[in-house]
Amino acid sequence: MGLLSTIRKEWFIIGIVLVILLAKLEPSIGAKGGPLKPEITIAFIAVSLIFFNSGLSLKTEELTSALLHVRLHLFVQSFTLVFFPLAVWLLLKVLALTAIDQWLLKGLQTVSCMPPPVSSAVILTKAVGGNEAAAIFNSAFGSFLGIIVTPLLLLLFLGSSSSVPFTSIFSQLFMTVVVPLILGQVCRSFVREFLERRKPPFGAVSSAVLLTIIYTTFCDTFSNPNIELGPISLLLVVLIIFSIQVSFMLLTFVLSTRSGSSFTPADTVAMVFCSTHKSLTLGIPMLKIVFEGYEHLSLISVPLLIYHPSQILLGSILVPSIRNWMTNRQKGMKLTALQQIPL
Repeated sequence: MGLLSTIRKEWFIIGIVLVILLAKLEPSIGAKGGPLKPEITIAFIAVSLIFFNSGLSLKTEELTSALLHVRLHLFVQSFTLVFFPLAVWLLLKVLALTAIDQWLLKGLQTVSCMPPPVSSAVILTKAVGGNEAAAIFNSAFGSFLGIIVTPLLLLLFLGSSSSVPFTSIFSQLFMTVVVPLILGQVCRSFVREFLERRKPPFGAVSSAVLLTIIYTTFCDTFSNPNIELGPISLLLVVLIIFSIQVSFMLLTFVLSTRSGSSFTPADTVAMVFCSTHKSLTLGIPMLKIVFEGYEHLSLISVPLLIYHPSQILLGSILVPSIRNWMTNRQKGMKLTALQQIPL
């Protein structure tokens, strides 16, 4: 009985381990061009399902209030598209003195220039119980902003330029993010009473979809023949990436919880995930466009291929701890508020 209850409680983390093992055993199944056709099922259907699910589960007033949370949006977008690339640029000045391959270092810089993803930060925020509406807004807005800003950042830091198909990327984002979200909200208006009475497991559905994204992401990573790094170089890149992720998550946590910040614990959860996550879905096509013809494109792509699954893995592992912190912080705030009420 104890084992079954543990599996029910930690099914998501167990699922992550299983899908990674499955991806390692036979990566061709979930890789691009494979039987699962992730370029359609994941890039369009899975992402659309995540945002339709979010639109269906979100109360309209929550989404409206999220749009007006300007300080939170300004923090997230400035952190991920201004501070992040500048901080990594300074870090690479130091790492350039080491024996790490210069093309891998360029790859780390490209990671820093990427916009936030349209799915993982939203799902992790929802799994914790944070401000999902703010996460949705920042993920969608950041992705649209990244279509213009990311190529400019790559040009600024790496000196590469190319014509970027803004129209096709914008239309894909519109169809997979905005339209499903609106459809979910419209459907909710017709079945609101049913949803509030039955309370469907929206969080579990989103988590299950995330498992498919993790699976196909690792399939792509394991099946990529261009990754020809020695174990030491690969280990160094992984350690650097995890160090960046952990330190930046900690930094956003400290900044958003400092006294006088006015951000709620739920806001902090959304800020931590949205500010530090980077998009593979937008990133890889942009790298192929901006660095087309580069002999070392595969090495430049390696850090992003590692960053994306590691951010989902790290975030998923931290979900229980962050949820406990948020719950305790909210209880403490309510207790403090009650104590301040005059008798």
